[in-house]
Amino acid sequence: MKIQLSDHFTYGRLLRFTLPSIVMMIFTSIYSVVDGMFVSNIVGANALSSINIIMPLIMVVGAFGFMLGTGGCAEVSKTLGEGDGKRADEYFSLLISTIIVIGVSLSAVCIIFIRPVARLLGASDILMADCITYGVILLAGCTFFMLQTSFQTFFIAAERPHLGLALTVASGVANMVFDFLFVYVLRMGIAGAAFATVIGYAIGGLVPLFYFLAPNGSRLRLIRPRWYPRVLLRSSVNGASEMLSNISASIVTFLYNIQMMRLAGESGVAAITVIMYVNFIFVAILIGFAMGSAPIISYQYGAKGYDELKNLFRKCSTVILLCSAAMAALAELTARPVVSFFVSADAALMEMTVRGFRLYALAFLFCGVNIFASSFFTSLCNGRISAIISVLRSLVLQGILILVLPRLLGLDGVWLTAVFTEAGTLLVSLFFLLREKNEYFYL
Repeated sequence: MKIQLSDHFTYGRLLRFTLPSIVMMIFTSIYSVVDGMFVSNIVGANALSSINIIMPLIMVVGAFGFMLGTGGCAEVSKTLGEGDGKRADEYFSLLISTIIVIGVSLSAVCIIFIRPVARLLGASDILMADCITYGVILLAGCTFFMLQTSFQTFFIAAERPHLGLALTVASGVANMVFDFLFVYVLRMGIAGAAFATVIGYAIGGLVPLFYFLAPNGSRLRLIRPRWYPRVLLRSSVNGASEMLSNISASIVTFLYNIQMMRLAGESGVAAITVIMYVNFIFVAILIGFAMGSAPIISYQYGAKGYDELKNLFRKCSTVILLCSAAMAALAELTARPVVSFFVSADAALMEMTVRGFRLYALAFLFCGVNIFASSFFTSLCNGRISAIISVLRSLVLQGILILVLPRLLGLDGVWLTAVFTEAGTLLVSLFFLLREKNEYFYL
């Protein structure tokens, strides 16, 4: 049975509707991890460190796609809830066109200045060549990445979440197959991993473009775009939290790398890279659920379905709390076998990474509420509160703590930074959720 945004959502219906987004994010995280596994085990730990050094630049460029995708999806879903399908198509088409223009322009500029940027991000002489190789190839395909992440949210608004999942699976399988071919069989090194990733991005970014251009039963279609500067502004402001979150994560990754290079050298950077890979797998469940439920919330807000909005908020909160507790427990139990996929050949690196992940994983107890709260306010077109939660979580608290705690606690201070960050942000998230309940009628 097809589930529509206008439906009443029981727990079963909510989980069925959001499941494709959850699986999609899990699969995305897994095939990103496969890149790391091939590079770490075949090319070497220094190559893995190079990926982590240059990745902040890729994420900064891609952040503009997240911004217009999430912020724009809230505007489009709200417009669908108001009953204006034609205007929703026009907004959708304008947003996708803008993402393409921004993606091509930013990628070209970054390729030109890749060497000084890599040095600024902390690349040593040992890592510089791999940083440039990986960075240039991924930047060349970054527009596909921006489209892929944007279409993932728009598939949900179009009531086609299963198509978004199918494309993510296809992209991931292609990435893993070409990782095996390029890195293991052809021994192309870090360049092979980069090419495999771009092929995956291209599948996820181009196929939806043709799908939404073709006549079909989708609630959204790409048509000749019209110029709506206020929609672009509102989408940018509303999606600023997602963009700032990605940019902040890039800055904080840089700070983590600097601290780990100081405390443990290139091996330390490899350890934090592994932990961030594994962290993404666990957090993907929460991000996928928030992504899958966001268009429903926006639709009901636009339709003034306040009773259903209350129902959604209660059920989403319950799911998030249960998932957070389960993930924290699972992470503690599986730390060693999960980490062994990356660094089993180096006993010292293995022990350092396992201890680090077990401390870092305590953050899962708190992060679910923060992820959902930021997404929830974006869905309600309140980009200001969403941005406050997001920036506090991803930059302000974490940026301060990663500079302070390692000086007090050494390596344990690095691993505990995320825990104290999420716990502190949780208090702010709860404050806003309670303060705004009478404004949006979700409690």
